[in-house]
Amino acid sequence: MNANTNENPNRNNKPVKNRNEAEKPNDNLLENDCLKANLNADLEVDRNAVLHPDLSVFSMDAEALAEVQRKFNIKREFARAKEEELFGVFREKLTEEEAWALKFLFAYMPLNDLADYDGSLFLNHVRTTLEIRAKVPWGRRVPDRLFLHFVLPLRVNSENLEDCRGVLYEELAERTKHLPMEKAILETNYWCHEKATYVGSDLRTISPLTMLRSAQGRCGEESTLAVSALRSIGIPARQCYTPRWAHCDDNHAWVEAWADGQWHYIGACEPEPALDRGWFGAPARRAMLVNTRVHANYPGPEPVTLAEEWLTEINLLETYAPVRTVNVAVKDEEGRPVEGARVLFQLYNMAELYTIAVLTTDSEGLAAFRTGWGDLLVRAVKDGLWGEEKLSAAGSSSLVVTIRNAEEPSGTQDVDMVPPPEREGEALSAVTEEMLRVHQAREQEGAAVRKSFEDTFLGEQDAVKLAGELGLPPERVWNVLRKARGNSREIRDFLRERTAAYGVWPLRLLESMRDKDMLDTFRPTLDDHLLHALKWADAWEEDVFVPYILCPRVHFEMIGPYRRLFEEAFTAEEAAAYRVDPSGLVRRFAAEFEVRDDLTNLPGRASAAGSFALKKGDRLSLDILLVAVCRSLGIPARLHPNNQKAQFRLDGEWINAGWREREESKAQRGTLLLRQPGGHAHPGAAEPQAPGAHSDSAASEESAAAPVPEASYFQNLTVARLEDGLYRTIVFPHGKSDLYAEPLELEAGSYRLTTGTRLKDGTVLARFRHFTVVPGRETKLTPTFRTAPSDVPVLGSVDGNTVFGSLEENGETRTLEDLAGGRAVLAAWIEPEREPSKHLIHELTELSNLYAKTEAAVIMVVGDDRRTVSFDPARYGALPAGTHFVRDEGYVSLDEFNAKRPLPDAGFPHVFVVDRKGQIRHTQSGYKVGSAREALQIFENLCEND
Repeated sequence: MNANTNENPNRNNKPVKNRNEAEKPNDNLLENDCLKANLNADLEVDRNAVLHPDLSVFSMDAEALAEVQRKFNIKREFARAKEEELFGVFREKLTEEEAWALKFLFAYMPLNDLADYDGSLFLNHVRTTLEIRAKVPWGRRVPDRLFLHFVLPLRVNSENLEDCRGVLYEELAERTKHLPMEKAILETNYWCHEKATYVGSDLRTISPLTMLRSAQGRCGEESTLAVSALRSIGIPARQCYTPRWAHCDDNHAWVEAWADGQWHYIGACEPEPALDRGWFGAPARRAMLVNTRVHANYPGPEPVTLAEEWLTEINLLETYAPVRTVNVAVKDEEGRPVEGARVLFQLYNMAELYTIAVLTTDSEGLAAFRTGWGDLLVRAVKDGLWGEEKLSAAGSSSLVVTIRNAEEPSGTQDVDMVPPPEREGEALSAVTEEMLRVHQAREQEGAAVRKSFEDTFLGEQDAVKLAGELGLPPERVWNVLRKARGNSREIRDFLRERTAAYGVWPLRLLESMRDKDMLDTFRPTLDDHLLHALKWADAWEEDVFVPYILCPRVHFEMIGPYRRLFEEAFTAEEAAAYRVDPSGLVRRFAAEFEVRDDLTNLPGRASAAGSFALKKGDRLSLDILLVAVCRSLGIPARLHPNNQKAQFRLDGEWINAGWREREESKAQRGTLLLRQPGGHAHPGAAEPQAPGAHSDSAASEESAAAPVPEASYFQNLTVARLEDGLYRTIVFPHGKSDLYAEPLELEAGSYRLTTGTRLKDGTVLARFRHFTVVPGRETKLTPTFRTAPSDVPVLGSVDGNTVFGSLEENGETRTLEDLAGGRAVLAAWIEPEREPSKHLIHELTELSNLYAKTEAAVIMVVGDDRRTVSFDPARYGALPAGTHFVRDEGYVSLDEFNAKRPLPDAGFPHVFVVDRKGQIRHTQSGYKVGSAREALQIFENLCEND
């Protein structure tokens, strides 16, 4: 498919900042004479580029070269604290191409890259990339514009940067050098499939080399690997995201690659026999936005959603789905247009209103956005005033939003959010039987290669042996080695080297970190944190020392060795004073460090050591730095678990550090008590309220409502605080369901409780409850959920004698009736290697206890052509008790089910709910996060109606 179009909906809208209006370097700020001389020399190059167009490289005209030079100068002045480390490489003998490629990277580099890396990394990367371009057969066929923006960049997502281009090239060069570009893209994806497969994980993006070491990652990491691999052989590639789906609660990332004049899409690490094919094709037709980000002022023909000084966001939606242009006019209460208002386009996903795009109104108060055919909530904000309107796909694509509110509304608001409908896609390119046969063989071979590599990881017996040597609990040692996968020997060696001297503390250090940290944390880093933290072990209770001093993980930054660095940065007298009064350290940081939230789209991703060296950073990165310094000096510190603000512990209390505002006292906080739905209060809530307690009247009125689903955070419930006209979702662990266990401490202010019930077609019945948290008082609130129709229609019936095969070669066949054992059944035909089926399996493990209460049978069916050597049900975790894995050779049984209820051609998994009488009561095909929970609701409705 072609992602190119000449239409840019923002070009006449003026929300896009003029790229030539950035403030130029101020020579008065250049206190270092050497730096000033360097900048003056670079500015001379700038003037020469303007006067002599023949100096142009990478097909950039004089104006473009001057712009790169200007922005390079801004970044160089900004990063003068690291002048030698970053820019000393320019003293080396560089070709003209090398020099300008380096300047291009530096000019648009996000702030955290300036903080965390040295110039030698980028110079090596530039030289390797230019050498590869000269070697690959299509190197000079790739236009310079595409080379600069989609081949040269080292960064793809928010991953840790490593000098990996040459490594990836060596892996792929021989496999692809004799292929045309389209075949080389397909071959690269087969290689990615050999190296990694999908697994859900946290938001930190691991690097391509860590992916190769661990052999698994989430879709954002798979696509980071695939883009990096394609760029390593000179093929333009970009990571594509749907920020959030409208029809289900998740997002997805994949890859577009360019071949001989046309962009094509592929599913990263999930190869197909031809380009422009993938399981995500059907859900992408329901997307509201598909975008890619370029760290540059990208001059391409695609529509632009966002064009900032350092970043361009390209809107690729029309490649995948029907689009419309939404026109929003923002006005004040007198009806005058409001210039410079931020317009947020929001959809419901994961129980919150998620912003997929932010535009700025022009002088006429207008903003235009190309999006899909679903409902959006449009919120306009300026100077603390705001307005909000729902934009329905069934109505006009033009909307007027009046900003007037400075305070939150009261009461309850019900809103239906309808996603784009399911649509048939265009006819795919023909795939012959021979192509399919070869492809399936390649998939099997790739899975076997990956499994062979995974078999080299340390196993449970290795962990038991190691635990015996060291006198440690075997199950705990296995837990960390299992998570470490290809890094397991590094973790083993750390335990061997340090356990004899430090007992269980090395293991405790590892256990304090996140699962993913086991994949890319090495002994020098672990030694730094262990050896420099244990001096404080006796000064604090263990439940304070381990998570808030010993643990090196603060947020989603890359962990590195920083404790010795920070210890040596302060005198013993200073450190002692800060331990008595940490606010002194905060004041010092406020004076010495500059907060810059305008130079990065990756907040909170700079390492602590990097931010310390640069003396600048975005607010979240500097909060992470403050926490890291406090822990290094023996001061318990954290990011508040709900709002991510830096806190230190003093006299048994957590104190907000605060960078610009005064620290808030405990009196400026209140609590929220979420009461059990259905009128069951939290234990103790029925007692007489203490003086000053506050109870939400609407909650009291609705407490006697009908029973509602169990509340689960980020699944059907969230809480958000109103700040400067915008709602910011309070962070709790995904899926947290014990929200009624104890009062939740929150900052005083206005809040919105969002609950949602998602229907089968993806529509959400949302409810917004507005409430206030008062300082020093408790607010009681009962979440309520809008109810979906509870009738469960009969869609057909199946024969209880339908036969399923065994996974074993000579195993016995079993009938549906035998497997069901008189129970209702969830039967799912799965592709074990593909992400949609893995989502279903993961959901079933999370809901296994609830499935047990329904007494439903779970049957997982695998076709012979979808089963690979890496398929191992024992690795899926705690599936519902009595889950059966069976085989369906030739999909005979699936045909039997489909004959009763035809399914759309959406792909695997195919899910059926069958009642005790053999009647089909629910079907779902293809990718839809939440399918297992949806089926569970069907079971519960069937139980109520029995």
